[in-house]
Amino acid sequence: MRKLISFCLFFFCIAGLQAAINIKRIDPAFWWCGMKNKELQIMVYGDKIGDAKASLKYPGVTLEKTVRLDSPNYLFLYLNISDNAKPGKMTIRFDQGKEHTSRTFELLQRNGPDRDYTGFDASDVLYLIMPDRFADGDPKTNVIPSMRFPAPVNRNDPNARHGGDLQGIEQHLDYIQNLGVTAIWLNPVLENDMPGGSYHGYATTDYYKVDPRFGTNEYYKGLIEKCHERNMKVVMDMIFNHCGSEHIWFLDRPSKDWFNFPDGYVQTSYRLTPHFDPYVSTYDKNIMDMGWFVESMPDLNQHNPHLMKYLTQNSIWWIEYSGIDGIRMDTHPYVFFDSMAEWCKEIQNEYPDFNIVGECWYNTEAGSAYWQENSILDKTRNSHLKTVMDFPLQGIVREAFMSQTDSWTGLNKIYDRLALDFMYSDPMAVLTFLDNHDTDRFLSEEPDNLGFFKQAIAFLLTTRGIPQIYYGTEILMHGNKKESDGLVRLDFPGGFPGDKVNDFIAADRTPLQNEAFDFIQKILKWRKGNEVISKGNMTHFMPTNGIYLYQRKFKDKRIIVIMNGNDTAKSIDMSRYKEILKPGEGGIDIISGEPFICSPRMEFAPRALYIIDMTP
Repeated sequence: MRKLISFCLFFFCIAGLQAAINIKRIDPAFWWCGMKNKELQIMVYGDKIGDAKASLKYPGVTLEKTVRLDSPNYLFLYLNISDNAKPGKMTIRFDQGKEHTSRTFELLQRNGPDRDYTGFDASDVLYLIMPDRFADGDPKTNVIPSMRFPAPVNRNDPNARHGGDLQGIEQHLDYIQNLGVTAIWLNPVLENDMPGGSYHGYATTDYYKVDPRFGTNEYYKGLIEKCHERNMKVVMDMIFNHCGSEHIWFLDRPSKDWFNFPDGYVQTSYRLTPHFDPYVSTYDKNIMDMGWFVESMPDLNQHNPHLMKYLTQNSIWWIEYSGIDGIRMDTHPYVFFDSMAEWCKEIQNEYPDFNIVGECWYNTEAGSAYWQENSILDKTRNSHLKTVMDFPLQGIVREAFMSQTDSWTGLNKIYDRLALDFMYSDPMAVLTFLDNHDTDRFLSEEPDNLGFFKQAIAFLLTTRGIPQIYYGTEILMHGNKKESDGLVRLDFPGGFPGDKVNDFIAADRTPLQNEAFDFIQKILKWRKGNEVISKGNMTHFMPTNGIYLYQRKFKDKRIIVIMNGNDTAKSIDMSRYKEILKPGEGGIDIISGEPFICSPRMEFAPRALYIIDMTP
């Protein structure tokens, strides 16, 4: 009898332990009063939490519905935060049989009208930084033992973590600001707790947490505040197409349809034309839309409304919490069109002046322009995406500027690309760039002279659109990704302990590097606040005899850019340009500081370059 009683007591104790409510995480951790969208989703994760009944009592807040999915370890709460709700801490109670527990959820006051949510535009120049490769400000955080995969730092391996962090970026804000850029775009900073470390950041394992090897959420927010104090903006890289395979969603899937192709890995075709192909097969459309980018990055199903609500709220949370000035959305067309359009619309509704740039990697203007909001190429639907990346232009800039210009090649390739701007609903909102972390560097090797390099930089910073410069371009960093993507993501010299050269300071740079840095800096500082560049219309002339000439004009201000796209001198009859530049007219060349006067016939030295301020 005693044995039976002991067994029963043991059984009930174990049952009680099994029934205990163990909440492991709540996303988001807090929210705000005063948001335009009154619906708030709270994802609760914990052992068997799906069996619990949730309740709350708080003035102005009601629990509208509770959603349980396939996994018993998730519970999705949908709250209504009315206009009457005030900041404070509410208690959410969870009852599970005879067990119960409570969690405190805080409502904050939304930032007031003094917070400027104006996004980036053509008045800005973005400086793209891969945090792991820029500077290591705190070596103590290179390895975090508490992480599931505390990948070691190995700077000899281009595909391993190198130790760069947010503190390293902060320590070099003087350098970045002095260069003259107005905004910083950081490759993803969120947690990537993946085997091998996922140094690039594109395999997210926690959408609400900065990777601890980079810093903390608070440090990230502080870095943004320091940038704002310097009148610099910050653009956050986000990824909604996929997450890392070590995300709890993949390890414990909330529902069977949380991921596309849930039964196993099916790779995307990487072909984006099915979006607008009038003859597309369902098979090709599904493989493109739903296929996984790589096996370690399972493809999220944004048609699941609970998932898409989570992702949308996450974007709003980061904007409101950290004060970011823009979002760059990775692999934008790999996600369902309607889901991304609704996401953009939700962000615009909450922050009308905010900007999002989508990575729409097409080789043709038609492909890129198709994704820009109010596209003339699709009258049946609207992407609501303000900015797309100009991959068609980027794809030809190296050849265009490095080769000789004749009637069809060289700078004529630039002319022909810009002639297709009629496809864009807003060419001034297109992001232009010579290279980035996914392409070969503009320079495959360090050049002997800077003729074509300066022309490419000058074009980037004076043509239409929003320019982006990849970190290290100003010091002639070079390379290609033939053997490894890591070879176009090399460490910035001087950013890491033990570096023998510090290219953050002029004394350690070569004369050619200083020439490149000074050239870019001069144009960037002249460009800042210059409305003729950020708002002016453009007139260009088809390159003839190697000379490319174009004008930017805004009100009574105008500049004229002239470049010789050849390694030989050219003698030019200037009469063909008389509609914008007549003999005797002139201005100041902002590169040399010298006067420029137009003559009926002019000689242009090899790779000559002028940026002439013609303003009276």
